[in-house]
Amino acid sequence: MRFMSAITCSILFAIAGVLPTMAVATEADAQAEVPAAILGLGAPPAGTPVKYFPADAATVGYLATPDGPGPHGAVILIHEWDGLVDRVRQVADAFAEEGYVALAVDLYSGRTGSNREENIALVKQTRADPERMVENLNAAVAYLRDREDVSGKVAAIGWCFGGGVALSYALGGDNHEGTAIFYGSLLEDPEQMQHIHHEIYGTFAGQDQGIPPQQVEQFVAALRAAGIANDVHIYDDTQHGFWLYVDRDPETNLEPAADAWTRLKAYLRRVLGD
Repeated sequence: MRFMSAITCSILFAIAGVLPTMAVATEADAQAEVPAAILGLGAPPAGTPVKYFPADAATVGYLATPDGPGPHGAVILIHEWDGLVDRVRQVADAFAEEGYVALAVDLYSGRTGSNREENIALVKQTRADPERMVENLNAAVAYLRDREDVSGKVAAIGWCFGGGVALSYALGGDNHEGTAIFYGSLLEDPEQMQHIHHEIYGTFAGQDQGIPPQQVEQFVAALRAAGIANDVHIYDDTQHGFWLYVDRDPETNLEPAADAWTRLKAYLRRVLGD
């Protein structure tokens, strides 16, 4: 399996000096490397609902914490277009197992979508008020930084709709230490990129019709022009959504998902510390 677009990789390695991660040797190794949550095998969420956004009592996030007093690095997880569902909560638990305080945010005031039409309506309503989204995420960062078990360093991670929100937040939110984008909407303007002050992580699907490889390459070129360090990979054979839902096509998705997870953990160590 050829994991990454050669063009994008050559740009990435020239900018960030990041060496390609070796493919996992066997399917069993790959399955052992990724969180059970993205295989559809996650345990019931074990964390806690939290009201982190004082401006909206209907907003309820999900908090997962690691063992030990810390201080720990922290991550905010930004859901896909259907809202804060159990798959995202289970992934928050996986980050806690890796030693991070994880807050899965809620941008839909407690609502979730159950079909395409509902999801589109929720996305449109939320995107219509970008200042509210930033306010919500700023509250999430503040909530985490106020905790005694958090080191003060926070990264944002988002998938699909949430990936685009994570990039927008890197451009206009409170200062934070990292942004990880999984197949989210992109920008191509180096001038706008000047507002980003940390390394960017990105994982994208080579068969994604909505965010094709050409857009990703233009995004990386814009990051390069702005002098922004990055670790951005395209996994050639995968479809949009492959990482959060490996179980949709495990034969194709498993090894790329394991590689992306290894890269993400290394990225978080770089921007948040061990």
